[in-house]
Amino acid sequence: MATLAVNVDHIATLRQARGVSYPDPVAAAALAELAGAEGIVVHLREDRRHIQDRDVRILRETVQTKLILEMAATPEMIDIAVKIKPDLATLVPEKREELTTEGGLDLLANRDHVANAVATLKQGGIPTSIFIDPNPEQIEVAHKIDAAKVEIHTGTFCDATTPESRTQAFTAIVDAVKLAANLKLGINAGHGLCYTTIQAFRGLSEIDEFSIGHSIISRAALVGMDRAVREMLALVGKL
Repeated sequence: MATLAVNVDHIATLRQARGVSYPDPVAAAALAELAGAEGIVVHLREDRRHIQDRDVRILRETVQTKLILEMAATPEMIDIAVKIKPDLATLVPEKREELTTEGGLDLLANRDHVANAVATLKQGGIPTSIFIDPNPEQIEVAHKIDAAKVEIHTGTFCDATTPESRTQAFTAIVDAVKLAANLKLGINAGHGLCYTTIQAFRGLSEIDEFSIGHSIISRAALVGMDRAVREMLALVGKL
């Protein structure tokens, strides 16, 4: 059965909006774990728009399940990761002008650069996942550069506005997941998943873990973190 990793970035977004010390993503992570989450995800961005270096350091000391650090494959972030030693580093594309990550990392265009990052992280004892679009060529490159996992970008499916486009996007995800499984890659999935769209993944047993943030944090603002996480866990448990 797939597990659930909760992204607490947007707790930090709310904190940074006022430049104060609360709400604390460290506290949110603890509540998510107490509710049953089996991983905590944070994205330390170059511009530090939400998660701060301090958050990552304290989370490394307090997270009881596993800490997943989303990061660009830059020297600065690789250096931080090697020092912090998250349980998993997920390499993602990053642009300052984007509101959130807009798509997968293009391994066809950045193969050597990403391969070097994977090798450096592996040497530092950190397994690597690569956030990629559900594209066979991208998955094959991830396998060839020795990534431990891929995280399949589910945003195109979640944002689809017609039945035809949603079916097409989901078919691409299914094909990508099957290929990754055949290549013995670990498989995570995330981006845009919510309490409705997660239900489409019933039967895709190859997925090891779902990474979900915005929808859980949004619901937590209304009903509390414990209930928001437990409700998502109940849906993931039925897949």
